[in-house]
Formats: sequence, C-alpha cells, structure tokens
Amino acid sequence: MKALEFIRTALFVPGNRPDRVDKAVRTAADVVIIDLEDAVPHSQKKQTRAVVREKIMDYQERPVLVRINALDTEFFEDDLNAVVVAGLACIMVPKVEAAAQIQQINRALLKIEENKGMRPGSVSIIPLIESALAVENVFQIVLQRTDPPRLFTIAFGAADFALDMGFEITKSGEELFYPRARIAVACRAAGVEPPLDTPFMIDLKDLEALEADIKRACQLGFQGKLCIHPNQVEICNRLFSPTQEEIEYAQKVIQAFDAAEAGGAGAIQLEGKFIDYPVVERCRRILKIAAKIS
Repeated sequence: MKALEFIRTALFVPGNRPDRVDKAVRTAADVVIIDLEDAVPHSQKKQTRAVVREKIMDYQERPVLVRINALDTEFFEDDLNAVVVAGLACIMVPKVEAAAQIQQINRALLKIEENKGMRPGSVSIIPLIESALAVENVFQIVLQRTDPPRLFTIAFGAADFALDMGFEITKSGEELFYPRARIAVACRAAGVEPPLDTPFMIDLKDLEALEADIKRACQLGFQGKLCIHPNQVEICNRLFSPTQEEIEYAQKVIQAFDAAEAGGAGAIQLEGKFIDYPVVERCRRILKIAAKIS
C-alpha cells in the first residue's frame, strides 16, 4: 500500500465497473476512489464488494481509496468488512455530521483490523462534509483525534449540501463560498491536511468553468479536488501544483532572506517586493508541496 501524501486529484470510479477501475489507475490522478455509495445501485452493492476488494489487492502500488456507504445505513458494516484488506489506503465516509461519528468509525476499523491481523491504524479516514449540519460542526469533526490517528483530511460534497440547503449550484459558485471557506479554515485551525474540494459536475465539457472552479478552491486553501471524469485530472494536477516560476521565486526568496537574517535583518526587499517572515513561510510551503508532488 502506498501512503497518502499531497492529493491534487482524487478520481471517482464506480465499484461495479471493474473495467473503469483498471482505466482509472492508469491515469495521472494522485489517488483513485472506488465508489460503493452513489454510483452503485442497492441491488448490486453486495456483489460489488467482492469486485472492489479484488481491485484493491490488484493495485497495491497505487493509493486506492473506497467510498463506502454512510454510517447510518444498512451497508456500512458489511462494506467495511469487505474492503478493509492489506493494500487499502483510506476509506471515504459520506454524510459525516458529528465529531462522535469519527470515533465510531475508528472503533469499527480497529475491530476489523484486529480480526484480520492488520496493523491498527493502517486505514485512514476522509469524511465527506455534505450538509448544513456538517458544515456547522466541521471544526469539531476535524478536531477529533483517534487512537491510533486516522483522519487524513476532509472533503466537501456540494451536491448533497445544495440539496440540503435547497439551492442550485451555479458555474460562478458564489453560493459555495461560505461552506468552502469554513471547511478550509477548520482544517487549518485543527492542524490537519488541507481539504479536498467538491467535484465539478455542472458541465463536464466546459473546462474553462472547471478551471475557474479550481482557482476558487486554490484561493480558499484546498489542496486538491474530487474528480468524476478523467478529463478533469490534468487540469486539476496542473492548477493545484506550484508553477516552475513560483518554485524558483520561492527558492530565491528563502536564499536571500536567510542571508539577510544571518546579518541581523528580519525584513528585506526583493525585486521590489517586501519580504518578511510570513512571506518566507509561504515560500517554504510552496517548496514543501513541490517536494511532495515530485
């Protein structure tokens, strides 16, 4: 199993379509999410679990996630028992709305890991924030610390959130500004990895609108995006990655500032720009992200 690192793209693929799973793992997506929830009809969930388990074991060199069904459904326990195997990097749990649910998921995973002789904590968790109540509780959710640690980050699901709120999602995305901002701030305040943004589902052929949507997520502090089609992967990877110019400038800033700091200065000017500790810290983050991606 490959460990989770910086995720720019997480590509969904239906669990009942093994041929699409094979194609998805050959894309440039950072991780592949095999879906047992919305993409699989109730009548096929039981038989699909075996297919998903097989694909997890087939592709242990790739970070493979599984979106299971929600904690309060009849499918949750059987989903976990089927897919928690060596090679599974993480489960994505939909419709998480309360901090206590993180502990419930951890207890269920511990029991299965023990029964299967797996290392405790080997499976990470990404909860999906998909309702008004979840957005309201998001800081308490990401603040949860399990033993062993499991929460990698959280992801935003705008389709169910919009349904809960009773509005339509638009290409311009103003209606999603508040939940996105609240989710990103919660992750930063709790000290967990930046969140994953909602899929762009309005028009899969409109790559310009997708680009604008990605830029909004970048501005708010998301590390990457959930994708529902392979044609979204390249543009997400590119826009969630530092450019070569940003990397070179960050290196230049750090080198100049370190030299100035050694001489007793805490702020400098470089190419007409004011450089102080917050700017330097941002440059260090850019280089850290670039190193993770490479």
